[in-house]
Amino acid sequence: MTTHNITPTRLSRRPDSELLATDTGMGAVTLRVADLDTETVFYRDGVLLTVLDEHPGDAEGPARVVLGRLGVPIVILEHTPELRHAGPHDAGLYHVAVVFERQEDLAAAVFSIAARHPRAFTGSSDHIVSQAFYFTDPEGNGVELYWDRDRTEWSWIDGHIKMGGSYLDPNRFLDEHLDQAALTGAGSVGAKVGHVHLSVGDLDSARQFYVDRLGFEIVAEMPGQGLFVSAGGYHHHMAMNIWNSRGTGRRQTTLGLGLVRINVPTTDNLGELDERLHYHGITSGHDNDALLFDDPWGNAVEVATTTSQGAALS
Repeated sequence: MTTHNITPTRLSRRPDSELLATDTGMGAVTLRVADLDTETVFYRDGVLLTVLDEHPGDAEGPARVVLGRLGVPIVILEHTPELRHAGPHDAGLYHVAVVFERQEDLAAAVFSIAARHPRAFTGSSDHIVSQAFYFTDPEGNGVELYWDRDRTEWSWIDGHIKMGGSYLDPNRFLDEHLDQAALTGAGSVGAKVGHVHLSVGDLDSARQFYVDRLGFEIVAEMPGQGLFVSAGGYHHHMAMNIWNSRGTGRRQTTLGLGLVRINVPTTDNLGELDERLHYHGITSGHDNDALLFDDPWGNAVEVATTTSQGAALS
């Protein structure tokens, strides 16, 4: 994983009505896959997620497998073998990042992937706020597995958060944190989607859409390279970079990223977002307690209430 220098950016002072709720978080990410069995094995036996639900393909949609932890969906795999793989410079997923509550459970997942898929590992980094390990799944989707340091240990100076990237020795991490209980699942605790990192065509459009329209706040920037945004002072819920995709336009329907989910606490929060989207001329669909819309590159986004996230299983 290439190490980049990140320049902190002061949090905005915008009215609450222009922002996502402070308790906003990320929901399960849908991936379109060609080989459902192979992908399921990777996330189940490698990442150590549990199969929460399975649906056979029918007239209403493709076969899919929902995987997560302690009942919380994290990855939803949709079987779409008729689609082609995305090109190397297309917009779409850079990585989906799964955050573990304990270092022991992170270590177990890292060890399990390394044992079963040794070519999947692409790097590791200590980001000051977190410890992260990077992989690619069998179909080339980027995956980050990480653990957050307690927020009391994060450094904030005049309203900005300090992040960075220094080498994290995976063998030393495993020596310090791997235990048998976590490896067998006996001592496992929760995990969830911590953030989603996208490849986009340009950062100005990303800022306009995800910050000015949706209501995230900028927490850090890599000038001319990437943008990191969050709600409620998290280090980042989403990131967008142009490292491989500078200048790209709307993506086609391909394998890879199918849907990014964002969870807000209440229906009032959802209503406020609906009004903002309407004001800015962004067309959205409505599905129960959820808003559905595309970003400028055709990445599908769903914003739903936290209490309705279980609908992903139905």
